[in-house]
Amino acid sequence: MIGRSLVIASAALLAAGCTQSPQQRLAAQQADAAAADALGRELAGLTPGQSSSCMPRFPSAQVKGYGPTLVYTVNRGLKYRTDTAGGCERVGRGDILITRSPQSQLCQGDIATTVDSASRTFSGSCSFGPFIRYTRGK
Repeated sequence: MIGRSLVIASAALLAAGCTQSPQQRLAAQQADAAAADALGRELAGLTPGQSSSCMPRFPSAQVKGYGPTLVYTVNRGLKYRTDTAGGCERVGRGDILITRSPQSQLCQGDIATTVDSASRTFSGSCSFGPFIRYTRGK
């Protein structure tokens, strides 16, 4: 009986440790709103095209993170957006995104990892969603 009570109490403590406080929820909501706002500014003036399962690799493309969304900037008038399954949010804070693909393209389902730029330690991973091409209207 005591063993069972101990297990139940331990489970309750673990569950409580996984819940967010109201302050943590508010901070997460504010961070999500800020990321969405910054993403909107990043893609302002560009027109989205149809989504595709892959995007070409561009040697000089820069990648920025906005929460779980990554934006590859090829040039001022061409960007690609992919919504990840989460795990690479630290790209938005300066972590390095490392991609490996057996193809000459980045494709939906490919897995990327992130590395802390200062310590060079693993910090996360994510899988790519569909890629949406954004272009500047003429």
